[in-house]
Amino acid sequence: MDNPLQLMPKGLRKVVVFTLATTVLSLGYYLYARSVYPPTPEHETFLSEIGEGIGEIGLWLLLFIYARTLIKLVLGKGALSKRILPDFEAPIDADLFKNLIRWLDRTHVYFGIAAVAMIVLHIALMGLPMHILFFPAVLILVIWQGLFGLFMSWKYSPKELRKFSYLVHAQLFTGIMIGIFSYLGHLFID
Repeated sequence: MDNPLQLMPKGLRKVVVFTLATTVLSLGYYLYARSVYPPTPEHETFLSEIGEGIGEIGLWLLLFIYARTLIKLVLGKGALSKRILPDFEAPIDADLFKNLIRWLDRTHVYFGIAAVAMIVLHIALMGLPMHILFFPAVLILVIWQGLFGLFMSWKYSPKELRKFSYLVHAQLFTGIMIGIFSYLGHLFID
């Protein structure tokens, strides 16, 4: 019987292996942190209630941003799609969705700015325990994405910085880590 990973294109296989490895390592850290750190006492305050709502808005913004990536992957559009699935032929005509893709591309920067702001505000209002490594990691990754996205879109960025920013910002691995770390971090404190 063939290994399912061997049947996948190389780029997709890398994403799946990275996701599985990150999940396994994160679960290991989760179990370690559960055994070492005492449970986080829940303290409901007015600000934490606002923080929860802001966090939910941040989650929806991230889902919107990564839905754009997923749509482009399914339609075989964009550099990421060509890198992960180089020989992929979309089962439907991508031209039917060109207006949607164009709109998603134009609004991506605004939704990204809003997502970074909401997530940072959520973390600040919730007063999350930064000794649990999931939380500083998510904060660093979100700021990382925001800064390099800013350098890409800022008209005064030097060409080399713009090129480097694209290489750093347009990586699926940061989104995967943000999702896994956020989920397990929230499981830890709930």
